Amino acid sequence: MPSYSQDQIKSSYPTEKLQKVLARAGLGSRRVIETWIQDGRVQVNRHTATLGERVSTTDEIRVDKRKLSLSALQAPPRKILCYHKPGGEVCTRHDPEERTTVFEQLPPLKHGRWISIGRLDFNTAGLLLLTTDGELAHRLMHPSYNIEREYAVRILGEVDEAMLKRLSAGVQLDDGMAHFKQIVDAGGTGANHWYHVILGEGRKHEVRRLWESQGVTVSRLIRIRFGPIYLPRGLRAGHYVKLDSQGQQTLLQTVGLNAVPHPAKKTRPKPPWFKKRTNSRRR
Repeated sequence: MPSYSQDQIKSSYPTEKLQKVLARAGLGSRRVIETWIQDGRVQVNRHTATLGERVSTTDEIRVDKRKLSLSALQAPPRKILCYHKPGGEVCTRHDPEERTTVFEQLPPLKHGRWISIGRLDFNTAGLLLLTTDGELAHRLMHPSYNIEREYAVRILGEVDEAMLKRLSAGVQLDDGMAHFKQIVDAGGTGANHWYHVILGEGRKHEVRRLWESQGVTVSRLIRIRFGPIYLPRGLRAGHYVKLDSQGQQTLLQTVGLNAVPHPAKKTRPKPPWFKKRTNSRRR
């Protein structure tokens, strides 16, 4: 009978990138976990982990010297919430200024943790998606997927056609060129004029900075759509709802994570003379 070395046995197990495993387990977003690894807070088999290191179920993983059990590394049940964020809340888990965070308003979890899919700044209201699935959050936030964000914007100042053309063509900001994919006049007059704008990325304060580059001010900003998901009608600020199964499936398909449906049970076709049997009796 052939003998195998420990390395050969280990290599027979499937491996994944460490940050992906920890994010999927709901310990944090992939970006946050990558920071933990770079800061030396994660160990694999008693050595300091490196970014991109691959692990399997045979490896011992520790975060801040605390050993993670296999059950803790299992992906929690996928849950997705639509939260109507009001202005005056922050999207960080812990705020040094002790302002209210969106996480204080969410239902508690027995396993995993809520991960915010992108952020809305302190004064921005509207749709915020949260999930327990780290891989889903990572894909929805990654620029390569070009997930659209749609906002309702109230503008203070004069807006003319030339300005709208510049905002659609592209404006040089501090961090590069930016533009709106679409701008729609949503009505109103004077200081209450509204526009609906669409972005294909999620740079910090991008909507406000684009408008302010043209000498006007955003007096109110509400996100009304993220990808295929709209802010649910009637959902009050500070409240949340679970995303229904159809919405979940649509969101998963957007980033290539759609679940494989169970095959339908095959049945033999009935002959034309077949009649369904009933409980009625002949008299």
